[in-house]
Amino acid sequence: MSLFGQAAASASTNTTGDISKDVALTAPPEDGISDLKFSPQSEHLAVASWDKKVRIYEINASGGSEGKALFEHEQPVLSCCWSKDGTKVVGAGADKAARMMDLSSGNTTTAQQVAAHDAPIRCARFVDIPQQNTQMLVTGSWDKTIKYWDLRQATPVASVTCQERVYSMDVVNTLLVVATADRYINIVNLNDPAKFYKTMQSPLKWQTRVVTCFNDGSGFAVGSVEGRCAIQYVEEKDASANFSFKCHRAAQTGVGSSSNTNVYSVNAISFHPQHGTFSTAGSDGTFHFWDKDAKHRLKGYPEVGGPITATDFSRQGNIFAYSVSYDWSKGYSVNTPQLPNKVMLHAVTGDECKPRPKTGGKR
Repeated sequence: MSLFGQAAASASTNTTGDISKDVALTAPPEDGISDLKFSPQSEHLAVASWDKKVRIYEINASGGSEGKALFEHEQPVLSCCWSKDGTKVVGAGADKAARMMDLSSGNTTTAQQVAAHDAPIRCARFVDIPQQNTQMLVTGSWDKTIKYWDLRQATPVASVTCQERVYSMDVVNTLLVVATADRYINIVNLNDPAKFYKTMQSPLKWQTRVVTCFNDGSGFAVGSVEGRCAIQYVEEKDASANFSFKCHRAAQTGVGSSSNTNVYSVNAISFHPQHGTFSTAGSDGTFHFWDKDAKHRLKGYPEVGGPITATDFSRQGNIFAYSVSYDWSKGYSVNTPQLPNKVMLHAVTGDECKPRPKTGGKR
């Protein structure tokens, strides 16, 4: 039996994807979902929520899920991440703290505090620093700093001041990208982690919502609140390959609205671990798969019933997880108990995420 009981999809020229067989995660969070991350070593998924909890689920081949562990913060959790060996999960959030659960210890309910800031922590990621013999944690906060933590010590190893509040952060290999308010993007080479290798303004004209690194660490994708995504390479020699494109937009319907377009935030970008293609997901409640090298959309999917706030591919790229919950894009007054809070698992089959075949001529 193939994943989720589906037969492998045959190659198709149809660019509209199917979500009818997507499976809902069992016992999802009770409030808005802020982040989700698959383990790099197993079929486990960590989910961070505004209900102050980080939950860890085990996913089986039929799409079934079971809660395996849970730990609490004192305020909403805004980010979660896994250590490279898959034994530790970190949550970070509005209580200005990062907390870590060591799953290898058999503990399934409590976490120890491993980091602190002067304002809410928006992002946390494990990093490998060359010449260091242990994996470290980097945290980015609304106190306008990023801090590096050796988890064996109570104080940060280093702190770097940013121009503004940290909104998004990602790391691959020695590339760390930190996006802040006022559209600043700071690039860090982890061979020299205590300073910025390069600082730039986002190529997009509106507030940055998300940054995600390419699999090979040569660049990153940026998503903004204005329905645009940019592909950006780190080195100047690759600048000719930089581009941006519109996405997550819809023409208004009704009398007198033929020329108007509704524009939605790009909330999440994830790269497929094998193919290097990527997903975007937004406030419009849709997700899409793209081939950045061919500058081509591979698949677009129907609206899922609410904004998509976070996404991730499993380690083998055969599951695409996305959370459906309120993203605060219309303010607190629109957040009602009737809005969904769920995580959906989409089986990636056939050519959904495969890059376009290269041809001899120009595209």
